[in-house]
Amino acid sequence: MDEYYRMGKAIIQKETLDEQKSASLVERTMSDIRKFIHDRELMTGDVLPTETAFATQLGVSRTVAREALRGLAALRIIEVGNGRRARVAGPTAEALSVIIEHTVYTRQLSVAQIQDVRRTLEMRTVSLAALHRSDRQAMEMLDVVAGMEEAVERDSHRVRDLDIRFHELIAQASGNPIYSVLINSFRIITRQTWDIGWQARATPENRLENIKCHERIARAIASREAVRAESAMSEHFDSSFMVLLKAGVN
Repeated sequence: MDEYYRMGKAIIQKETLDEQKSASLVERTMSDIRKFIHDRELMTGDVLPTETAFATQLGVSRTVAREALRGLAALRIIEVGNGRRARVAGPTAEALSVIIEHTVYTRQLSVAQIQDVRRTLEMRTVSLAALHRSDRQAMEMLDVVAGMEEAVERDSHRVRDLDIRFHELIAQASGNPIYSVLINSFRIITRQTWDIGWQARATPENRLENIKCHERIARAIASREAVRAESAMSEHFDSSFMVLLKAGVN
């Protein structure tokens, strides 16, 4: 019996070691592929070699190359799918959004902490948007606010989606793409907490005032008044934070 136990333990240890080596090899291959992209100064949309070509060039099996490409696709560093060759991906919020959602639901971060980070970021983006927005972006913000006001009494989900779009537009108008990635990464959490805040605004007047605050932000941006835009955004976050706090979200 002891002999069988030792044999079984040895097999398990070998399998574990093999798995660790395989994982380490995949991680190294992911790093090598990123280095390939950087060394060749590839840009968004540029086509990458096939997994067979990578396997040969990097001295790994096709399986390892395939897993490395899948790992990079999960991180949105490359795009893979629909039978096409892998391509260099542009900046996206998807991977960061999943991480944020995970940390909130595993209670590593609170919604209040997320709101604090958002406030810091959006106080900056609204100021930059007032300075750098295009006429089209300014008009779209005002159109979004008008759509929110139109839907306020009949379609809360449309108001929510337009609200999220409004903040993402401000980030785009800042002129710094990384702000768009960061602000867009809050989308999942915002969708899940927005309804709570909406219900906590118990009266039509309270809900309309929330939309009017968005209008004040949009008009300040349209007028290129950075200080007034910051003040309106601060008012918006103060109100949102208090509403969520009263609803028991922390």
